[in-house]
Amino acid sequence: MNRNPNRCPTHPGELLREDVIPATGKSKAEIARMLGVSRQHLHNLLAERKPVSPEIAVRLAKLFGNVPLVWVRMQGAYDAWHASREVDVSAIPTLSSKFGGSATA
Repeated sequence: MNRNPNRCPTHPGELLREDVIPATGKSKAEIARMLGVSRQHLHNLLAERKPVSPEIAVRLAKLFGNVPLVWVRMQGAYDAWHASREVDVSAIPTLSSKFGGSATA
């Protein structure tokens, strides 16, 4: 199944807020303590005001038993989707190369 390119990818904070943290049965304060971050930092992440940095991704992966790349990729998809809509690249040409890519924009 292909993802709709017009739909914004989920911010990792939303996934944490809506699914992951509630499934633990722990309070946000407990989660912040276990991650070794301030409650305010976690709150900003859950409110989607802060991105998941690689350092936070490592902490999340350890706490929730997955790998940092899960969180980094999720954040990267979210950031790239927004950047592709906010950054004007109309004056930048597309070069063709042996590394993939063509001269068409």
